[in-house]
Amino acid sequence: MSDDLWRIVEPLLPPDRSKPKGGRPRVPNRAVLEGIVFVLKSGIPWRMLPAELGYGSGVTCWRRLRGWQKTRVWRRLHRILLDELSKAGLIDLSRGSLDSASVAAKRGARRPAQIP
Repeated sequence: MSDDLWRIVEPLLPPDRSKPKGGRPRVPNRAVLEGIVFVLKSGIPWRMLPAELGYGSGVTCWRRLRGWQKTRVWRRLHRILLDELSKAGLIDLSRGSLDSASVAAKRGARRPAQIP
């Protein structure tokens, strides 16, 4: 992951919880994120993530992914990246489309009058 991308992602991640009783140090968020991307891009099962790569275990990556999903990290990151791409002129909105998966269809909403 590039340093520029990490500067965008890092502030979106929840802060690490302190461990007053000590214990094993947490795998850094950047390494875990790289492990998540590795698993999602390669298609390997979480449990097969090689420890030698330094991303932490597959379970660690999966748990952190689940936690970040609950705190809406991905939704906020998606919005920020779209804004950045738009500012750079790299998005052609004339080729976009919407459906009920991305925009809710309001139940009971008024429909435009039909033309006879």
